[in-house]
Amino acid sequence: MSDLQGLMKRKIRMGMVGGGPGSFIGEVHRMAARLDNQIELVCGVFSSDPIKSRRTGEALFMNPSRVYDNYAQMIANEAALSENERMDFVSIVTPNHMHYPPAVAALKAGFHVMSDKPATLDILEAKLLKNLVNETGLIYGLTHTYLGYPMVKQARAMVSNGKLGEIRKILVEYPQGWLSQFEENSGENKQAEWRTDPARSGISGTMGDIGTHAHNLVEYISGSQMKYICADLNIYVKGRKLDDDGSVLFKMSNGASGTLTASQICAGEENALKIKIYGENGGLEWNQMEPFILLHKPHGGAMQTFTAGVDKNNLCDEAYSACRLPSGHPEGYIEAFANLYKCFAQAIRDPEGYSQNKGLVGINEGVRGMAFIEALVKSTNSKDKWIKIKD
Repeated sequence: MSDLQGLMKRKIRMGMVGGGPGSFIGEVHRMAARLDNQIELVCGVFSSDPIKSRRTGEALFMNPSRVYDNYAQMIANEAALSENERMDFVSIVTPNHMHYPPAVAALKAGFHVMSDKPATLDILEAKLLKNLVNETGLIYGLTHTYLGYPMVKQARAMVSNGKLGEIRKILVEYPQGWLSQFEENSGENKQAEWRTDPARSGISGTMGDIGTHAHNLVEYISGSQMKYICADLNIYVKGRKLDDDGSVLFKMSNGASGTLTASQICAGEENALKIKIYGENGGLEWNQMEPFILLHKPHGGAMQTFTAGVDKNNLCDEAYSACRLPSGHPEGYIEAFANLYKCFAQAIRDPEGYSQNKGLVGINEGVRGMAFIEALVKSTNSKDKWIKIKD
């Protein structure tokens, strides 16, 4: 039996880098990966501290021999195992500066990679990683979570099918409030500590963290690329080293214009990502806080509400396949995240169909995200009004 035939008869085996004590996103990845019963966690290095890594492995009831001290050890040992035992891919859930090194090591050893976003610490690493992905022909996935929501897929299909006509205006906002106070030196907030540190987060804080989600959502739904931006990044909290707020004017390759705002100092806000997209014949509106609802506002007609659910409900095939429950039983963040892992497992099982898998984004979007961040910083520090995003 060939390895590809064998993949159809078993779960996909996952190794993990990161996701130990104090990690929010690591457990989210683990829950998402196991939800559809397609993937199993078989090994990992969960912390740069070997003791903490082993403790996490114990808490997850893992085989102690497959809980490692560092990613290099894990990749080398797993590569030495038989095809019937070794991991199939690596899930990278570390701070940004540690996305690139284990991804490179895994790809060179023949393992697929699923990475938290952004893809890398900077644009140079992203371009080098893209070259390696292309050279190896292996699967590289990027967890832009919000693309997993059924109603985001529905919005994309409606735009693609011409339901709105020519797209003219896009408005996207992502306000949070969790960094409205100086948290990074408290010793109690690991997320604030590394996300505001240039050495671990990169050249941008808020825009690198959540602005990239907004940028990716705009391009995914519209089917067009953001080409030019005019940005204003701000640091409001005294003593902070990276932006905690920003506003962007942008122009798309299809001629549409728009605004993007992202902030983590909007006190009282939680995770209020929202996008509105307008064409000549109407508009669409989606709000992450009520993700199972998509509003369609046709010009001169009554507003139509689309809801997620397995009763189909006039949904496109991709949105319908991303639902698990009947309408009225809301699915949320974990289910959306799980849709990304479900698509990733399908891509591993069927590499030839990977390019047609619209439910998963990869290294091309990773490079575009880093190019977006670079352009934002350049625009903020430049006297030029408009900056072209170069990827």
